[in-house]
Amino acid sequence: MIVFRGIENITEDFRGSYVTIGNFDGVHLSHQFICRKLAHEAEAASAQSLVITFEPHPKMILHPAIKPFYLITTLEEKLELLEKCGINGVLIIPFSADYAGTTAAEFCHDLLWKRLAIKKIIIGHDYTFGKGKEGNSEYLKVCGRGLGFAVEEIDAFKVGENIVSSTLIRNLLRQGDMKAAAGLLGRYYNAGGIVVAGQGRGVILGFPTANIVSEKELLPSPGIYAAFADLEGRRYQAALNVGAKPTFNDYIFTFEVHLLDFVGDIRGKIINVCFVEKIRDIVKFDSTEKLKEQIASDIKTARNILAESTIKK
Repeated sequence: MIVFRGIENITEDFRGSYVTIGNFDGVHLSHQFICRKLAHEAEAASAQSLVITFEPHPKMILHPAIKPFYLITTLEEKLELLEKCGINGVLIIPFSADYAGTTAAEFCHDLLWKRLAIKKIIIGHDYTFGKGKEGNSEYLKVCGRGLGFAVEEIDAFKVGENIVSSTLIRNLLRQGDMKAAAGLLGRYYNAGGIVVAGQGRGVILGFPTANIVSEKELLPSPGIYAAFADLEGRRYQAALNVGAKPTFNDYIFTFEVHLLDFVGDIRGKIINVCFVEKIRDIVKFDSTEKLKEQIASDIKTARNILAESTIKK
């Protein structure tokens, strides 16, 4: 998959592409459906499949007061997931306050037609674009009839009764409902970062933990979780704590993971955690002995949950 950073860098062989447009945060099941359909139709027509997306996320520019802004995927993860859908190319448009002034007409005529001469565009059921969100599926269809490209609008993609959306997934993650979120993502939600030195309490308790400085702002609600942890190309079962440690009167938010059946110093290394299921809320114990008993029980629970996990990625 080829990544073009900026409209000026796209190559001539992507003229006549089949395209889709969106932010694609999370590359969830609905995004995957659209992108796989796009890739399949483009290949059948001997054309290139092209995803047009934006960086940073437009809401971060249009609504700067929203902080933190919880993104499900980093840009690198998004690109990797799009490639797995079979996409040939991704055009990343730098989004700025100036670019936000681009009208729907300018976007259709200058980019889709003059620059790309697209053959077809596939969009989701609720996609809007252009200054003031003036562009939508009907607007695209009018442009398509005039300029000569096809437009297909995909109906809302549902899992059960839920319409799959990035907003719904973010809400589920912040509630700690990792199973429901995974069912909409098609994979476990992940967050990772560099391992730093902690207080050493885990070692004293007999359950050493790796303290992670997360590269993502979006972490699930405080609690104890069963997870998989990827470290240096190997996957480990894990139990992790997100939040405070009230037994020690320590209310500083931490993200720390205990790797099952692992011994070693991993400070300074990068670890990636895939959240599988919440085990319990964080509670304050009367003694460290009771905490140790609970941790041992949590680890047993985590092993059972992970042994029965159905998503193997």
